This record gives sequence, C-alpha cells and structure tokens, in this order.
Amino acid sequence: MADITDVIVIGAGFAGLTSARELTAKGHTVRILEARDRIAGRTWTEHRMGRNLELGGTWVHWVQPHVWAEMTRYGIRPVGGPEFEKAYWWAGGQRHEGPAERILQIIDEPNRRLLSGTRELVPLPYQPLANPAVKDADQDSLSDRIDALGLDNEQRQLLRTFWSLNFNGKLDEAAFTQALRWCSAASGDWMLMFEACATYKVEGGTVALAEAILADAGAELELDTVVTKVEQDEDGVRVTTADGRTHAARAVVVTLPLNALDTVEFSPALSAGKQAAAARGQAGRGAKLWIKVRGRWDRFVAFGAEDWPLHFIQSEYFDEDSTTLVAFGPDGHAVDVEDTAAVQAVLEQLIPGIEVLEVTGHNWVDDGFSRSTWPMHYTGYLSEHLEEMQRPEGRLFLAGSDYASGWGGFIDGAIESGFTAARAVHALLT
Repeated sequence: MADITDVIVIGAGFAGLTSARELTAKGHTVRILEARDRIAGRTWTEHRMGRNLELGGTWVHWVQPHVWAEMTRYGIRPVGGPEFEKAYWWAGGQRHEGPAERILQIIDEPNRRLLSGTRELVPLPYQPLANPAVKDADQDSLSDRIDALGLDNEQRQLLRTFWSLNFNGKLDEAAFTQALRWCSAASGDWMLMFEACATYKVEGGTVALAEAILADAGAELELDTVVTKVEQDEDGVRVTTADGRTHAARAVVVTLPLNALDTVEFSPALSAGKQAAAARGQAGRGAKLWIKVRGRWDRFVAFGAEDWPLHFIQSEYFDEDSTTLVAFGPDGHAVDVEDTAAVQAVLEQLIPGIEVLEVTGHNWVDDGFSRSTWPMHYTGYLSEHLEEMQRPEGRLFLAGSDYASGWGGFIDGAIESGFTAARAVHALLT
C-alpha cells in the first residue's frame, strides 16, 4: 500500500482540478487519479481538421462567476464567436430561410411565457431549492410545459428544438426546473442565457484553463489510472485501481459523472438516494460534431426538426475555400461521428448546395468514463436528489457539474462544485 495521502481526488476534470488546487493551497497533500490519458474530463481540446476543436464542453460567459474568475486569475481571455447573418429552419414539414434574428423573434414570446415564473420559483440561482414551491414544478417535464403554451406549429417546433438543443437530449423527461435554473442564473433573461450557452470560448481552448489550474495545484497526478473500488471506515479511505494498486488517504473527492457513478464499487455502499439518482442518470445523452464543408459560407445558424439526428448547426470558422460548422443532435446513438454521408443527408435538407467534406467528434455517450454529455437533469432530480448528491458520506465527497447548485451543465458548475467539496474536505480534516 502506498503512503497515506491527505486527499485522493478521482477525476481530473474541472471539479477535480479545482478541488485539488484549493486543498493543496490549504496545506493538504493531494493525489489525482485520472482514468483517461489526459486532463479536463468532458472538455477536450483536440487538433483535428486543421484546427484546435472543442470536442466537449466549450462556452463560457461573464454571468458564470466561477469560470470567469478563473480566467481572470490566469489571464486567459474570452474569444467571441461569429455574429450570424442568416438562418435556416424546419417547420411545418418544409424548409425556411431568412435573417438570423428571425429565429429569435419566433421563439422570443413563447420563451418569455415559458420562463415567466423564473424569478419567483428560483429567486436565488445558487440556492435552487430556496422556494419550496419549486419542488412541485420539478415534476413537470419541459415537453409538457411547452405543449401547454398553445403555440402555432412553427413556434412549437422551433421552441422544442431550441430546448432539445440546450438539453442535448429528449424533452419528454427533461426537467422544467433545469430551464428555470439556467434562466435564473442569467438574471431571468432567456436571451442572455442563450448567449451564455454558445457565444464565448476560452482563449487557447478549455485545456489552457485546465492546465493553468493543474499547474497551480501542486498535486500529484496519475493518468491512465482507472478506479474500481472505494472503501472507507473511521480510520480513512482506500482506493483500488484496475492495476491492483491500493491508495490510502484521509478523504476522497469523487468527480465521476452521474451516469458513470456505478462504474465504481463503494464500500459501504452509497446511500439509497445517491444510488437511485445514478441508476436513472441524466438527460444529456446527445451528440456534438464538427463538420467541414466546401466553400466559404455566410455566418449562419440552422434549426432542424426536434428528432433529427442533427437538429442544430452553426458556422464557426471560415477559411478561403471551406467553412467549419459545429452541430448537435439529441441522441448520441443516432449519428456516427465519422459518417460523412449521413451528415450530408441531414444538412442538405436545410441548406441547399452544401457539400460535406469531413466530420469529426467524440461519442461521449459510449465513453465509459462519462456515459453522457453535459449534465441536464430529468424531472424530480432537483427536489429528490440534488441535496442528497451534495451530502458527504463519511470521508467521501462528490463533486462535478452534475452536482452543482448554479450553472449545472457548464464548466462553471464543475468549478463551483470543486470549491464546495474542497471546503467541506478541509473542514473534515481540520
């Protein structure tokens, strides 16, 4: 058995890196065990198609205080995306096109009505259960809430695609309260919320921020180290890895995503509430692709039908003879990230004359270390599970965007959760 470390952190995503840095700053020794051969978890900056592309989490905004403070700390600037000129969208069984602002005009009034109770139900975005009435709303699916608005066909189809995009999944079980939480964190303004979702990226890529936090941490990092078992008793914690080694510590921070929490054996077992949440998982199980097309295109955004394999496309990078697009779909198993022909078939329904040259991406749903994309919760999670997921069990603490109070589903939420876990661990150890 290795020497005893104060804290073992399982996972080197933003939650794990933040926890490690905060704990070492308080004088604790920390060892990070990461299953992948890289850091940053469900964010991944990779050089493909001639560019450094974000295969996972990407966008940041100044309404997200934790990630913005980290960028300020390390002198990392935001990089703005393109301002769109044109839009394509599918409604009523046919293709439409017009100026980009037309999309926002169509869904503005429906979104205002949908989210009209935001400030009442979630007055404090970092205390999402402050108003007990939110627990009743937590049983409502976003699908039912949208359908109850009585929208015309075009509004309804576009709004459903818009929220399926945000959830990176299907809306039938998607929690209405997740939409409220995001909107509340954006000061109750759905357009500001949407700007936060997909406008500003991290200079140098998300990996630049992750590496800056790691360099500041002074923690020991082991890559390619898959954890299989976590045991604890009143004396400490023992973490067993797939290669048969055992690591001893006084406490452990587990940053596994909700959908991958059951890949580790816990002894004693996690609480019934945590197990129930992990068994159900979360709704973010869609796809993200990068697509290179022939020619230099206008700056456009495109909305397909809600159930298309790819239902949102926007142009991101422009070269002399090609344009690079980013696209999303609601089902990670419905589109192959290497199938150029399938992507071509979807895009040409919306965008006449487009020619796909190359596609790339990562299947996060079939990735055994994530089994999901960004965390978006099912109905009932907020009221039935969030507080339990945040509750420590002995010497074990969960952290990650899946368990955040505020911007769950974003890098900001992961960093927030890392701070919270580190503070609780420090209190235990001192």
